[in-house]
Amino acid sequence: MLKRWRLPFNRDQAMLTLAAVNVFFIGLDIFLAHNLNGNIVPYEWIPIIFSPIAGAILLVAGWIAVRNRPAANLIATFVFFSCIVVGILGSYFHLRRAFLPAEGGGIIIPNEILLWAPPVLGPLTFLLVAILGISAAWEEIDPGSGKLRLMGSKTIQMPLSKTRAFFLLTSMFILVTVISSVMDHARTNFENLWLWLPTLSGVFAIIVSAVMGFMNHPTLADRWTYAAALAVLTAVGLIGAYLHVETNLIGQDVIVVERFIRGAPLMGPLLFSNMGILGFLVLLED
Repeated sequence: MLKRWRLPFNRDQAMLTLAAVNVFFIGLDIFLAHNLNGNIVPYEWIPIIFSPIAGAILLVAGWIAVRNRPAANLIATFVFFSCIVVGILGSYFHLRRAFLPAEGGGIIIPNEILLWAPPVLGPLTFLLVAILGISAAWEEIDPGSGKLRLMGSKTIQMPLSKTRAFFLLTSMFILVTVISSVMDHARTNFENLWLWLPTLSGVFAIIVSAVMGFMNHPTLADRWTYAAALAVLTAVGLIGAYLHVETNLIGQDVIVVERFIRGAPLMGPLLFSNMGILGFLVLLED
């Protein structure tokens, strides 16, 4: 039977660790993307420098949480709110690059620019990670109650339980990943049929995760369907990474670093696997 898994660490700890790791890799992905033109302008260094520092602080906060969870929560919450600021600023800078002046004033945003300009949704990954981290940082007093313990004896009643909120967050994360994938693959007009695999599997996972979030008492069949969707999503990410590597290799499997920087992004497909891992963590014991 498929049931909640019990591990040496709780779900909140696993979620916070995943959030910290994701912050690290977001910084690496941004560095590779911004380095395409060989010249990173000053403001583009903000997320590159911020990410490893934020990730390290989050890991330290996790260590502090063993003895003093309220203090660790404050540290983590500050870092996550900083992630929100960095993400919003990044989206603003990306969107500004897509604007073109219109005759007589105003602006226009051609469809081609949206496809080839810096991805608007990319920096918003910081925001989603922040929402995930803040949700995990504050302890739910009784599993399933939706009542979170803040500082001291203060509590706040949320409209949903943590488990249902995590299901919905997973659906949102997958949605952003799929949109980003579609915009990236649209540059090739989906000429390769393999490009439909992440789109279709992602849409299925979005729907299943969202349905799980809206249900009070999912059945065993619902959980198996959810797990199957995540397993497919994880596998699609690994397949996509392999195909991207194959695309970037030249004759006789020779590796040219420049092709891996400017060609098919290796970390893009792995986001699908990352979302699969996130979804499976929701099934951990509270």
